[in-house]
Amino acid sequence: MNLDRRTVLIGGGAGIGLIVAYSLWPRHLHSELSAGRGEETFGNYIKIARDGRITVAVPQVETGQGIWTGLPQIVADELGAAWESIAVEPAPLNKAYANPLAKTEGWPEDIRITAGSTSIRAFERPVREAAAVARTMLVGAAADRWNVDPAQCETADGFVLNGGRTVTFGELAEEAASRNPPRDAPLRQTHKARLLGQPLPRLDGPAKAEGTWRFAGDVRHPNMLYASARLAPPGGKITGFERAAIEGRPGIRHLSASEQWVAVVADSWWQAEQALRSANVRFSAPRSEAIVRPLFDKALAEARADEWFAQGDYDGAVSGSRPLTATYYAAPSMHLGVESVSATARVINGAVELWAPMLAPGLGIPEATLYPMPPGAPSGRAMEADASAIAMALAKTVGRPVQVILSQSASQNADALSPGALARLTALPGPGGITNAWAVKVATADGLGSTLARLEGGNTSANLGRTALDGSVPPYSIANVRVESVPVPLPMRAGYMRGSPQREFAFFTESFVDELARAAGLEPLSFRMAMLGGNGRLARCLQSAATLAQWDGGGAGSSMGLAGASAFGSHIGLVAVASVGPDQKIKVHKLFAAVDCGRVVNSGLVTQQIEAGLVWAIAQATSPAPEFVAGAPRARPLGALDLPRLGDAPEIVVSILPSAEAPGGISGLGTLPLAPAVANAIHAGTGRRLRSLPFDLAAA
Repeated sequence: MNLDRRTVLIGGGAGIGLIVAYSLWPRHLHSELSAGRGEETFGNYIKIARDGRITVAVPQVETGQGIWTGLPQIVADELGAAWESIAVEPAPLNKAYANPLAKTEGWPEDIRITAGSTSIRAFERPVREAAAVARTMLVGAAADRWNVDPAQCETADGFVLNGGRTVTFGELAEEAASRNPPRDAPLRQTHKARLLGQPLPRLDGPAKAEGTWRFAGDVRHPNMLYASARLAPPGGKITGFERAAIEGRPGIRHLSASEQWVAVVADSWWQAEQALRSANVRFSAPRSEAIVRPLFDKALAEARADEWFAQGDYDGAVSGSRPLTATYYAAPSMHLGVESVSATARVINGAVELWAPMLAPGLGIPEATLYPMPPGAPSGRAMEADASAIAMALAKTVGRPVQVILSQSASQNADALSPGALARLTALPGPGGITNAWAVKVATADGLGSTLARLEGGNTSANLGRTALDGSVPPYSIANVRVESVPVPLPMRAGYMRGSPQREFAFFTESFVDELARAAGLEPLSFRMAMLGGNGRLARCLQSAATLAQWDGGGAGSSMGLAGASAFGSHIGLVAVASVGPDQKIKVHKLFAAVDCGRVVNSGLVTQQIEAGLVWAIAQATSPAPEFVAGAPRARPLGALDLPRLGDAPEIVVSILPSAEAPGGISGLGTLPLAPAVANAIHAGTGRRLRSLPFDLAAA
């Protein structure tokens, strides 16, 4: 696969589809949206060409979540465009495209980041308003041509219409772009929407199906060399390697080493990797625990807790009583992606260009021309910049383009894990089984906060904030609530992961709610419904999921378990049908999900993301927890990860509930209720309560 200066990605659905040209990619950190020949720009997000092509500049990285289809669909609907005329390109790297939800999510302001299921929530309004302005300008140009009132015109399928008269957007583009943008452009009324909610085909679908979608490892340049590398563990240093085992081998072009990494550059990656394997790379590392659970236990038992959330009078509510208590644990977890970490760099006239998967492009990268490539997995591994600095250093040294690819084992060793958590939950049932008081004391670390600190060159704050504790407050109407946190000094590198920390807290909360229902002798769905007076959207999801599954009450001997979650502005109810097989492995047979994510942009994308999140969560719940050596996760062959296979996938039914609320996030939503729903099903069927992730039947 060769990358020339004209075309990077060609694909799409019908008609023009997806066309992304190199000339349209961001050239530097302060580039602006520029028009090609025959194109006119309409604000920061839209270009209209004379041939009718409409290009949407998307600020977010396409990780498989479908944002390169969702945002263009919003634009097409608001414009009144034909879907076949829509193209997409990545927006330039400047502050105009910073994630507007960064501050509310506890992230640095003015950050360009794809995380936290924020893409639709953050950009639905801006792109819709931009499309409304463009539509108003097109209609105004047509009305002037016809000498009619703009209110008498409308748009549909790429045309401005007035009675029997029509004119294409392309014919109007130049004239419309010369007009002054209106101060207030009314949005199209909901009943006039033609495309929103429809399962329109993904613009990236054909390219991925045909294998022409380019990932970071597909980048090719003339005279390019290849490199493999080994990284020092957290807090460690490279102390030595066998130089003689590398030098003189066929194809070897360069050997480079620092305290943090050693890399071999060769004519092929295989030559570089084989040479590095023979070099016996050695490192020093601070003494660390091979098993991390004791660190959580010690922190929870001994460290001073900070209050994160308080409501009502918890101490007064539990005074003189004996609340129910349970302790839950989620081990640190790896991303379980099949894409090896990679980056490609070259130097042209002293200027560095870099191609790498980036979820936060611009952070952690020195001044360079950046070409963010789409990640090969949606789990969040691409938030890190492991290979980028190595690739840039090697390209500067050897004077030729260099592509760095870490082997699967090296990628796993360098993985920044979701930090996990240990939580002690306490609750006091009130009259009728309604919980009157709820407390959580959690020991954890800040995954996303740690990643952002590394990228910004700073240190992770000792205080845990929203990036570590979001989801810790239960979604129920409980009068007296207290959440306390304790930071855990982990020896490994903690990082961002899709759905976390909400995924861990959903496991703790929904499993413990099930325990409370059983202790009160109440049916789990009815128990939850009694506490959801303030969260009708979640109540509707739980009821709908129960109806889909023909919920049997989850009593003793049942194979059904129930769980729900509210996160990212969305809500989900899930019923899992699961059992323990003769091999003492958990088998998930069926999953019934009901989702309220507000106004739906593309129902196909919602279904895909819920299904994908559920299957990924099965992998996280059933694959063995990582083992550690010198603070780094021990690498395992993919076959040893015990990942779910196609034949193991359960039947999944997803119901999308109609809603007029603002759009919510979806990418991480399906990952949240899987573990508690399955754990509750196993308890119903076997009486064993699973309080650890990944599941440990032996300890139940």
